[in-house]
Amino acid sequence: MPGVSNRVAVVTGGAQGIGAAVAGHLAAGGARVAVLDLNKDSAELTAKGIEQAGGTAIGLGADVTDRAQMEEAFGRVVEEFGSLDILINNAGVLRDNLLFKMSDDDWTTVMAVHLQGAFIASQLAQKHMVKNGYGRIISMSSSSALGNRGQANYSAAKAGLQGLTRTLAIELGPFGITANAIAPGFIETDMTKATAERMGITIEQMREASAAAAPVRRGGVPADIAHAAAFFAAEEAGYVTGQVLYVTGGAK
Repeated sequence: MPGVSNRVAVVTGGAQGIGAAVAGHLAAGGARVAVLDLNKDSAELTAKGIEQAGGTAIGLGADVTDRAQMEEAFGRVVEEFGSLDILINNAGVLRDNLLFKMSDDDWTTVMAVHLQGAFIASQLAQKHMVKNGYGRIISMSSSSALGNRGQANYSAAKAGLQGLTRTLAIELGPFGITANAIAPGFIETDMTKATAERMGITIEQMREASAAAAPVRRGGVPADIAHAAAFFAAEEAGYVTGQVLYVTGGAK
């Protein structure tokens, strides 16, 4: 089956965690992958690892909130690989705090990276996708979109990504472009480890608590999200659009 073979994918925030897992999985499926991250050195290192595993990848440095940097990066992708078929909006940050402690900067930073970043990337990507009559846009939401203590900013941004996704599906569907979102629950990454430390617990304790709350009785790992992303990114998923897939092990 075609899957993602010979397609060109851009993964924002692709240097580590979920982004790196998605990039590696798409490359293993035959896609040519651009690993885009604020940290160019880390992006290049991840891309090198993909190539050592037999895939095709390049690492690019760009701030997803900076249109000029993103235009340059996407131009490089098309120049290098000749197309742009799949966009994974994965770049994100945390600035967790209770509402009465949250600063304006905590709010605007999270909104800018998650929402403005996804808007800019999607707008730039669709130019190439519309021209080609084909595209897949996949944005990383979160189960926190349903609300989570200490994450008013993050929850609002992740809920916003779901609204953006559904609107992109409506507007871009006539051009052969699908738009879907993935809403992970607990996924063990450096980011969740930092969250655990902020809460005064260990990542092991967080993992155990998450496993106890999930019907599958385990916590999630980046590969779980990579498999979901590969489904939405595949050519065969062309009749699936405007959807939000919660990947939580069954936890609410």
